[in-house]
Amino acid sequence: MKKGKAVVILVFILACVGFFGWYGTTIITDTQKKQEATADGEDVSEKKFQNIKLGLDLSGGVSITYQIKDENPSKTDIKDTIAKLEERAGSYTTEYSVYQNGDDRITVEIPGVDDPNEILEDLGSPGSLYFISQYDSDGNANYTADSSVDGGYKLNYDIQKLIDNGSVVMDGNDVKSAEATYQQESQTSSQEPVVELKLKDDAIDKWGEVTTAAKEKGQSIGIYYDDHFISVPTVSAAITDGNCVINGMKNYDEATQLATFIRVGAINLELEEMESNVVGAQLGSAALTNAVKAAVIGLILIMVFMIVFYGILGVAASVALCIYSTLTVAFIYWFEITLTLPGIAGIILGIGMAVDANVIVFARIREEISAGKTVYAAINEGYKKALSAILDGQITTFLAALVLMILGSGTVKGFAYTLMISIILSMFTALVVAKYITRALYAVGFRKEKLYGKAKKRKPIKFIKNRVKYFIISAVIILAGIVGMAVHAANGSHALNYSLEFMGGTSTTADFGKEYTASEVESDIVPAVSDLLDDKSVQVTTVSGSSKVTLKTRTLSLDERQKLEDLLTSKFNVDDSTIEYQSISSTVSGEMRKNAVVAVIVACIFMLLYIWFRFKDIRFATSAILALVHDVLVVITAYALIRISVGSTFIACILTIVGYSVNDTIVIFDRIRENLHGIKKTTPQDLADIADESLTQTLSRSINTSLTTFIMVLLLYILGVASIKEFALPLMVGLLCGAYSSIFIATEIWYVMKLHLGKGKIVKKAEKKAK
Repeated sequence: MKKGKAVVILVFILACVGFFGWYGTTIITDTQKKQEATADGEDVSEKKFQNIKLGLDLSGGVSITYQIKDENPSKTDIKDTIAKLEERAGSYTTEYSVYQNGDDRITVEIPGVDDPNEILEDLGSPGSLYFISQYDSDGNANYTADSSVDGGYKLNYDIQKLIDNGSVVMDGNDVKSAEATYQQESQTSSQEPVVELKLKDDAIDKWGEVTTAAKEKGQSIGIYYDDHFISVPTVSAAITDGNCVINGMKNYDEATQLATFIRVGAINLELEEMESNVVGAQLGSAALTNAVKAAVIGLILIMVFMIVFYGILGVAASVALCIYSTLTVAFIYWFEITLTLPGIAGIILGIGMAVDANVIVFARIREEISAGKTVYAAINEGYKKALSAILDGQITTFLAALVLMILGSGTVKGFAYTLMISIILSMFTALVVAKYITRALYAVGFRKEKLYGKAKKRKPIKFIKNRVKYFIISAVIILAGIVGMAVHAANGSHALNYSLEFMGGTSTTADFGKEYTASEVESDIVPAVSDLLDDKSVQVTTVSGSSKVTLKTRTLSLDERQKLEDLLTSKFNVDDSTIEYQSISSTVSGEMRKNAVVAVIVACIFMLLYIWFRFKDIRFATSAILALVHDVLVVITAYALIRISVGSTFIACILTIVGYSVNDTIVIFDRIRENLHGIKKTTPQDLADIADESLTQTLSRSINTSLTTFIMVLLLYILGVASIKEFALPLMVGLLCGAYSSIFIATEIWYVMKLHLGKGKIVKKAEKKAK
């Protein structure tokens, strides 16, 4: 690269840093401004913000409580209704809460909405879809044109009569799938949003007969949804393939929402809006501010560390990391992803992977310099040799995130979105941006070998020799977790310290006589209630424009309710007649938990298959997955023994460890594969030597990557509010465990399997020489 070109590249990249830095800062600042304004009860509907959508935990949203009008609804009907409301809420955002409130109420909480009326009409609607013939069997018109009503047509009879006399030729139960798409409008040739339906097999023939008869008579078929017609097309051709289209959509979002509601199906119970409010953030206004502070300080510390440890290469990595961070913020804003604590976990993991990719390259460059190559040749060779390790690690984690996005719901899906964005951007900034910066810096005059460093030849550490000790240590830790869970379960408490998000709890609403700000809630109410109940996961939400405050806690006994009432009346002068208690169900539903477990299992299977395909040896893949399971079990042990509250962030924590652990392990396996290249026969001792050498060569990379990611989470723990601390603590345990298992468990399991299992296993009797 010529010096002039290098200067242009550096100026362009610095300009990008400046622009994206300004743009990202604007987005973050606007997000904080809107959150603070909302928390203080200001009307933000008329103000324009370039803000990221925040979840209920960070920003709040709308809370809608529905009264079930049916008498004595069954538990099954309530459960089904909650599940369908969750699906509907998912059409607005990936983050939501739906839970039973008392015996006959259901509460839906959706973030990022300032006006309940935006979603109120649709969310609790029955969701019933009917296809109605124009005339009944006696020739009477079932509907007539009326421009004064929504849809332009009105029914001449009630819907039940039309069902009874056979005029309803098909309903939503006959629909197999519904998808929003675009269709070319015949007259204007423009693209219009529509809902494309595929019918169930047993409805195809019936629909063919109905549309054939309507075409011959020149009649229409009205498509009636809930209480209005959404389309009344005249049938121009018989539809015999089971496909049909609903048009008349205002925009693509409306088509998407209708498709979702049709797929979910009708709600069995009749719901009536009881109350709707704009509520404040569950974690308080300080949660986001402190998270941003932790991220900024963490990034600065990581940059300083990279520059001190890697010299001029660290400068290139730091600039690339700036671009990565600001681009991540921009992409989350552009794609309108709702950001919550799990989403922040995905970003943190992405930062760790961005640093990791650079560290892998820099270690390779130093090795090439140590082997006698020029700095320029070492830079080119370093990026070339590091490519396979980076791609394998990132693609494996990306596959896991993709599966989580497709199969997961709610929190899991939000985590997957941010993780996928982070992975793509981390690869771009490490393999493209940092590469061009490094070459440009060399071209403008930074050519001395000492600026880049040289890898020191280290004597291989005997990791394999002590494998049994490592296995015993891990077994003891995991066994301690199992025993701890068993003891807690035997003593009448739960094996894990489940929060109200998993187990449900008690919702206490009271009129405090004045409107509290978010900061006052955090400083006055939360500590007092937490200390009284010895419960660190208390959630307090304020209602905009009201002096009512809702406290969500674990299930309270009658004695605890009385103590809480005494506290509220004595310390906060609450009128005891305004205090109401309701039992609430878990916000992390059984369906959501099941989806999370299924998504993780399927993700592990896909990761196993990919590693098997790339390394041509299932023992590598199996070892990586076993190490991953080990890490998950150790983290669960931490939850069990330390009694960390298990809430929605528990799922995010486990998912983060899954992504981190596999990425860490694959880098080491890539080095083992390289060192095994060309070796046809090995003894147990030769195999142990190769494994030890590979682990030693990648040791500094494992430590540095883990350290930089750990710094980010540690700052989150130090600066975060109580609930963020409960999220950061097990995450730190998981990061340490992930580094430990990659070095002391995964390769050692692979070695044992290589000796005893599979094609080409090494003779067992020679194993003693390897010890």
